[in-house]
Amino acid sequence: MSRTDDHADDRPPATGSLAHRVPDLGALELLLAVARLGSLGGAARELGITQPAASSRVRSMERQLGVALVDRSPRGSRLTDAGALVTDWARRIVEAAEAFDAGAQALRDRRDSRLRVAASMTIAEYLLPGWLIALRTERPDTAVSLLAGNSAAVAQRLLSGEADLGFVEGLTAPAGLDSVVIAHDRLIVVTAPSHAWARRGRPLAAEELAATPLILRETGSGTRQVLDAALGGPARPLIELSSTTAVKAAAVSGAGPAVLSELAVGEELAMRRLVRIPVNRIALARDLRAVWPTGHRPTGPARDLLSLTRG
Repeated sequence: MSRTDDHADDRPPATGSLAHRVPDLGALELLLAVARLGSLGGAARELGITQPAASSRVRSMERQLGVALVDRSPRGSRLTDAGALVTDWARRIVEAAEAFDAGAQALRDRRDSRLRVAASMTIAEYLLPGWLIALRTERPDTAVSLLAGNSAAVAQRLLSGEADLGFVEGLTAPAGLDSVVIAHDRLIVVTAPSHAWARRGRPLAAEELAATPLILRETGSGTRQVLDAALGGPARPLIELSSTTAVKAAAVSGAGPAVLSELAVGEELAMRRLVRIPVNRIALARDLRAVWPTGHRPTGPARDLLSLTRG
């Protein structure tokens, strides 16, 4: 029985978005399979759907277009003249969609082939190496570059698109960035064993620490931000240095007291190259954060690295 005239009076909507007037890709792929196999049932099996679902999809497509597309008989299914023409158009659309999908996959592959990380110095030196080794196990083909600097530099690189994921150590996430706390840290006061503070019998008060010139990280670093906040104003610099390693080396040499992360001085304390100086009621705890531009949640390798930091 022919269905050529079933929808002779149907008219698709003349207005509205293209998405409402053009069948979806699944329906077009079904039509192509019917044309190739000559059977609606065979097309349904190939696409992994039931025959009733395939019939319903064809009827929906016919109502949408306002023309009959398929004639069914005991000998199988064949396209109407209109169906043959629509199939030619459908083939071009499906081929274009396949090209689109291949291009999108190429973009994902390019994204996943590299990861640019920006991290403040303590995290870059003492935490990131372990995380990156673990990431290498999961993504051996991803090339990772690490840009180390202070928290302000990390924020600038993320906001300018020079990095995919960042890590900072300050009191809060820099402006324009979303964040999640991945660890906790504490700053401690250290000196060489020869310094007078190493022999004192009482903890340091905030006023005494604030009045003493210190070996410090530069302004803009998370360490400096936390220390200045704890003291209620800018710390007095004896020397300003741009890396944790440099500050630590200057303290070991006996140049003066320094304030550093606990993460950075474990070996020096254990070997008595540095001495920890107790402090009294000075808030030197801080959160370590992963950061990224607001509204752009990490994807691909950046998402995997973020997951490893919280494992």
